[in-house]
Amino acid sequence: MGQAFANAYAGKRVFVTGHTGFKGAWLCEWLLALGAEVTGYSLPGSASEALSDQLGLRGRLQDLEGDILDAATLRAAVALAQPDFVFHLAAQPLVRASYADPVRTFDVNVLGTVQVLDALRALVKPCAAVCITTDKCYENREWLYGYREEDPLGGHDPYSASKAAAEIVIASYRKSFFTGLPVRIASARAGNVIGGGDWAADRIVPDSIRALSAGQPVTVRNRQATRPWQHVLEPLSGYLWLGACLARSESFAGAFNFGPSHDADRTVEELVVELLHHWPGRWEDRSNPNAPHEAGRLQLATDKAHALLGWSPAWRFPEAVRATVSWYRAAQEKPSAEILRNLTQQQIRQYTEAAHAASIRWAIEPAS
Repeated sequence: MGQAFANAYAGKRVFVTGHTGFKGAWLCEWLLALGAEVTGYSLPGSASEALSDQLGLRGRLQDLEGDILDAATLRAAVALAQPDFVFHLAAQPLVRASYADPVRTFDVNVLGTVQVLDALRALVKPCAAVCITTDKCYENREWLYGYREEDPLGGHDPYSASKAAAEIVIASYRKSFFTGLPVRIASARAGNVIGGGDWAADRIVPDSIRALSAGQPVTVRNRQATRPWQHVLEPLSGYLWLGACLARSESFAGAFNFGPSHDADRTVEELVVELLHHWPGRWEDRSNPNAPHEAGRLQLATDKAHALLGWSPAWRFPEAVRATVSWYRAAQEKPSAEILRNLTQQQIRQYTEAAHAASIRWAIEPAS
């Protein structure tokens, strides 16, 4: 695994905000396997079933606690870490939660990004920073084709709008403060990830797993909604490869979409049916016409990532679902952190092997 991403992360300092979140924990596990020296920054405390706790992650990296909105604490953390790479994932990541607390959503997702970028202005060493937003940052017109990086930004719900605003912030800081400097800024747009260890509320896969574990039917509130489902390792491979390429050239400073092949654009109903192939049970349609608005159709175009990064997905939809359910099945027995860590690393190796077999650039390019 050490030669993946042209060996860009071995022995390098990597600063990850939101490292105790679902994607953040998977990213840190992968970075540690690549030989990176990882510093994580996130709010103190976490849910007992959080993936970072299940993996015993905090004891294997430099774990810093703080609010992303606390400018002084964040700047001190960045100064301490002296990172070669930054991955900014800290966010309020849920659409329905954004309706319940829009002010906090805009604070964390917009002003939090401002604070991260402002802290990076003090760095005087080369650093490649990848800020993670979402596929929902586009003005969604329910088109049948995928959104490209040049399409208008927008958002109906507060979460989507906050991420569109974060993209504008990132572009502004890149043009205003980082052009021609050793700190380079890019953004990555992906969403609808699935994978073991996601325990968030109001997400279809963790909600389904909780129901199946309890012997209850899976309740589906928007069965015809179509999303570009992808295993969490798909966008993470894109983030890592974008960071590695950005470290070598400022030409990669910009926005990139990372999404699955179009065969993974499936309805929620199709996703649940595929889950039930691996964990037998039943589901019920609980559609509510009075529920808060959520997009009905969303697709991404990843031509830019294909053309400039040589990136493409390595797992198809059935493989992504199978890997996801197998992780949760193993976790159901409440195994030790070591067992879950080994399982997580095994899936990272399997994904890397699939990418290598498909000759995807990040998995085959030699160290520079």
